Order: sequence, then C-alpha cells, then structure tokens
Amino acid sequence: MRKLERLPSHVAITMDGNGRWAEKRAFSRFLGHRVGVESVREIVGVSRKLGVKYLTLYVFSMENWKRPQREIKFLFNLLKEALEEEIPRLKRNNIKLLIMGKIEELPRDIKEVLERGVQETSGCNGMNLIIALNYSGRVEIIDAINQIIKSHKVLKSEEDFSRYLYLNNIPEPDLLIRTSGELRISNFMLWQIAYTELFFTEILWPDFRRKEFLMALEEFSKRERRFGGVSIT
Repeated sequence: MRKLERLPSHVAITMDGNGRWAEKRAFSRFLGHRVGVESVREIVGVSRKLGVKYLTLYVFSMENWKRPQREIKFLFNLLKEALEEEIPRLKRNNIKLLIMGKIEELPRDIKEVLERGVQETSGCNGMNLIIALNYSGRVEIIDAINQIIKSHKVLKSEEDFSRYLYLNNIPEPDLLIRTSGELRISNFMLWQIAYTELFFTEILWPDFRRKEFLMALEEFSKRERRFGGVSIT
C-alpha cells in the first residue's frame, strides 16, 4: 500500500454508473448493480488499510424512488444480501456501521438488517462506514430546521445548526468523489460539503477500484485547502 503525503479523514462517494456499465456491455442493469457491490468491498478494504477514518457511500437517494419498481426491489434485495454477508466481516475488521437517512420509511426487512448491523458493530472503534440510504440533503436540512423550531432555540453559529443534522458527531467530508462523469452534487450532504474538495471521474462505479481510488486520494493530497483564507508563504 503506497504512502500518501496527506490523507483525507473523511471520504464521501457518490457511486454512479452501474446501469450504464451494464448497458455498455449489453447486460442487464441488475448485473451492473451486483458488480458495483464488488467495488464497494474493495474501496472499503483499501480505505481501512490506508487509515481513512470515515467513508460515506451514497447508496440510495430519496429521488431514486422514481426508478422502476422492479429495479428498486432488486436494489433492496441486493443491499440486504450484501449486508448480511458483510456484517461479520465489518466486525472482524473493527469497522463501525452507521446509517444516514430516513430508514423508518424503508421495508421492514431492510430496516431490521440495517439496525442489526449498527448494533453489532457499535463497539468497533476503527473505521466508520456510513451508508446514506433513503437520503436527501435538502430533507436533512428541513428536518434540522423543524427540530430547531420545536426547541425554540436561537442559533448563534453554524456549529449550533450542525448539531441538528442526522449524524452530528462526525467530521464533514474532506473529499467527495463522484464516478461516471456526471458533474453535479445530486442533493448529497449539501450542508456538510461547503468546503469539501470535489473529485469527478469518468470511470463508472463497477470499474472504480483500488487504482482509481488511490488516484483520487493522490489528487486530494496535492490540493491546498484554505477554507476561504489565503496561502501563507
């Protein structure tokens, strides 16, 4: 494993391009999603070995409910299958599973396996694997505002607002990667990525493996993060 000059503590990834990967090969879109799971396994493993502390994966957005019901059912069955297989591996590798999104709206069997994964890995203190599921950045902000209204509190800082977000005890992403060549945020962690470094790649998610991930991390290590300030030489 190569040594990087500067490693992001928190990497977020929009895993895009499973369907296009399959269609380019005249395969079913379903196969693209299944091969995409292999990319997830590889990136999680590489992240753990490198020392990335937080890895957030955008698995299913609230907008994804617009997809055909047959594809949605397949995606949830694939998620359940993958989680049931991966939970023991997460525990062995000291990886804590966290969920970000409105999981109360998901099918009961999916909700149950997610809750079991969170519970069984709660004692792990190595890497944190965050799954954004049934997630919307705008809805997260609206939910935070509604909580603030109910509390009758007057906020004095951005940090005060951040305490009302879904996972308010994790650092904001240092690096956001989006695969498949799309150059947009797609409603992902809108509050949290104010100063996140963005990396876009033409690589479709099923082809995004260790080599491509290291390229993104190397690009990040070359960037100067000023957070609105200026360079001091």
